[in-house]
Amino acid sequence: MSAHMFAAIDCGSYELECKIFELSRKNGIREVDSVRQTIDLGSDTYNTGKISYDHVRQVEQCLIGFRRIMDNYGVENYRAYGTSAIREMMNASIVLSQWERASGIHIDVLSNSEQRFLDYKSVASRGQNFNKVIDKGTAIVDIGGGSIQISLFDQDRLVTTQNLKLGVLRLYEQIRRIDPRSSQFDRLVEELVNAQLKTFDKLYLKEREIRNIIIVDDYISMATRSRNLQNDLMKEETGFVSAEDFYTFVERFHSSDAQAIARYLGMPNDNIGLLHISAVMMKAIAKTMKAEMLWAPGVCLCDGIAYEYAEAHGYLKLAHDFEQDIIACADGIRRRYKGSKERADYLQKACTKIFDTTKKVHGFGQRERLLLQISAILHDCGEFISMVDLPECSYSIIMANEIIGLSHKEREIVANVVKYNHEPFEYYESQETVTDLSKNTWLVIAVLTSILRVADGLDRSHSQKFSNMTASLKEDRLLIGISGGEDITLEKGLFQNRASFFEEVMGITPVIKVR
Repeated sequence: MSAHMFAAIDCGSYELECKIFELSRKNGIREVDSVRQTIDLGSDTYNTGKISYDHVRQVEQCLIGFRRIMDNYGVENYRAYGTSAIREMMNASIVLSQWERASGIHIDVLSNSEQRFLDYKSVASRGQNFNKVIDKGTAIVDIGGGSIQISLFDQDRLVTTQNLKLGVLRLYEQIRRIDPRSSQFDRLVEELVNAQLKTFDKLYLKEREIRNIIIVDDYISMATRSRNLQNDLMKEETGFVSAEDFYTFVERFHSSDAQAIARYLGMPNDNIGLLHISAVMMKAIAKTMKAEMLWAPGVCLCDGIAYEYAEAHGYLKLAHDFEQDIIACADGIRRRYKGSKERADYLQKACTKIFDTTKKVHGFGQRERLLLQISAILHDCGEFISMVDLPECSYSIIMANEIIGLSHKEREIVANVVKYNHEPFEYYESQETVTDLSKNTWLVIAVLTSILRVADGLDRSHSQKFSNMTASLKEDRLLIGISGGEDITLEKGLFQNRASFFEEVMGITPVIKVR
């Protein structure tokens, strides 16, 4: 098959970038060209909630230029995403429509968890280095303009991920308002960072050993590509530096002025202030985690966008199971709120078995199946707060906790499925004026809720008597089989209350059969 030309566009907080890739099943992903333009959207948005008129026009002209480059390369498909600066705009829909009319480029706005998941995939695109690093205790620190995401790995398994409002542009604006002396700069940044790291350390690090930190950002990653820095600090592979050598690098900001550092690194002068903040922030994080090695692979959101597109269209063989990372993230939330592992494991198996058996009826795919699994894992998280107000507490917990890789809408689907597993379902017609979710999305919630209710109804005693269940579809009946030997009087007696909604939504009747 011939090569496929693809463009990835990142409308970031400080820069807009367009990368052109050649995709093929033989060679995978090959970067062909990259164009960047600095436009400080973040300072506008974080201060006023809107982008200035001048910046709106600048972005428009930049996107027109990107469109021209895409046409010259014969780009067949593209993805363009906006991140935190656009996400926090009051008038994003108006501005985005203006840009699309002028350039023909449609920009989707990523939720924070979607953005960080793509950044994570960009790191994974580095193959063997990525797999080698996360095999030991590792943190991915993803530094954006508005916030940072810290994701912890232990033996190739995502343990937790948390977002902190410590973005490099956000901190830059805060420090600039204080207008400190140069001798105070590092201390003030460290105080702002450490104030939030103390809580993160107490809740998530505990006795966890973090040996490696993977840095995803625009400025430290750019600095690591400097030949001078590579020769001075990176004794092994490009991008890898010991924590002690990194601390030495940060100290250079005290002994050199910005222009000297810019010349040494071969970076624009305008980027040195943001590099300084990123470096001081990373120093504080590395010291809190007692890390030994830092790795800046030099990837960006555009790399993750291309990786995801190539993965979805069969240009890559998967070396890492990202779906399991999403499930692991949900399981970390379950553990934090003391949810039952035994019930979560049982409900996952029962729900997916029913989902797969009835696929011809509901017609949903792998993504909805994943959302059902997450709903099963988090089915009882609200009990941590209140056993009486379990539905609302569960909803609030799920909406308050990001699940990396899920959009805000998908997280809301999960929250509603868990909520309505415990209380009467509210139909779309009664929610139409108070929900932003579409009728089709509400149908997804109804179907997944009906499946979770049936699975939950098979375990009213919380003893997992149906752990060896089978499921088959016969005309208008879902036959749920269980081997004899277990007393299921309680489950059979209360099953109809849980099964009636499934019958209403799916048009088939669940029936328990003892084999």
